[in-house]
Amino acid sequence: MKIILLKDSGEAKSISSYGLRLAAGCAFLLILPLLAALALQPSFGPASTEQSLVAEWQAKLAEQQAELESLRAESAAEAQAVGRQLAGMQARLLRMEALGSRVTQMAELDEGEFSFDEPVALGGPVAAVNEPLGWADLQSRLDALAGNLKGREAELEVLHSLLRNQEYREATVVAGRPVTWGWMSSAFGKRVDPFSGQNAWHSGVDFAGRAGSETVAVASGVVTFAGKRSGYGKMVEINHGDGYVTRYGHHEALKVGAGDIVKKGQAIGAMGSSGRSTGPHVHFEVLKNGRKVDPSRYVVRR
Repeated sequence: MKIILLKDSGEAKSISSYGLRLAAGCAFLLILPLLAALALQPSFGPASTEQSLVAEWQAKLAEQQAELESLRAESAAEAQAVGRQLAGMQARLLRMEALGSRVTQMAELDEGEFSFDEPVALGGPVAAVNEPLGWADLQSRLDALAGNLKGREAELEVLHSLLRNQEYREATVVAGRPVTWGWMSSAFGKRVDPFSGQNAWHSGVDFAGRAGSETVAVASGVVTFAGKRSGYGKMVEINHGDGYVTRYGHHEALKVGAGDIVKKGQAIGAMGSSGRSTGPHVHFEVLKNGRKVDPSRYVVRR
């Protein structure tokens, strides 16, 4: 097949069908990229923009999630720190309550005058501004309270130590009667000896009473002797420190041994008549720096 073209000049030119097909093919190849671009335009249009926005929001959400987890971890750590601080403060407070109760007893305060077992009385009208405590303010107040508790605890321990030392000194002061029941039957100094009938020196005082009744330590101390001694029968000797020693003779039975620590008022034996004795009684002596002194001064001592 041929196509004949006529020019204005009257000249004729023929084109074969093969050439026409070749020209059409070339034109198609030139147009193909444009058609492909037009066909692919939707995938790079609005849908592509939406996907990029979704990806951006997902990244922001992941970042916020990570920040939230970090805040949670930080909050948990701070809560644990506050919990440990409160536990320490509670332990100090319990110790202070125990020390305070002990100090109250040692100071012999009137019952109810100052009690560590009752809550502190507080009150007052509601303030105009009622705002919750911020975390920083709360932590600051906790730190200040912990410091105050520590200081007060130290002061209370010092006071307790002073009172305890005073109590110890009072307990070791030689004072009082060496019997729970009985009466003074012989004084200190010159007397007529009940056995020889002659004048003799009596180095202590005698308390007569019922056989088996308790004899007690007139002060706290350490037992330095407990056993039989010539003239004293079954005797107990106690060292109270500061140069003081007391002796208790003529027991029926002893309740302490050498090396025992005894407290003021503690029973040390049972009244008897062992040794050089005419009947149930206790021979009581007081020695000051090794010298025997009149016990009657200490019997009435307060």
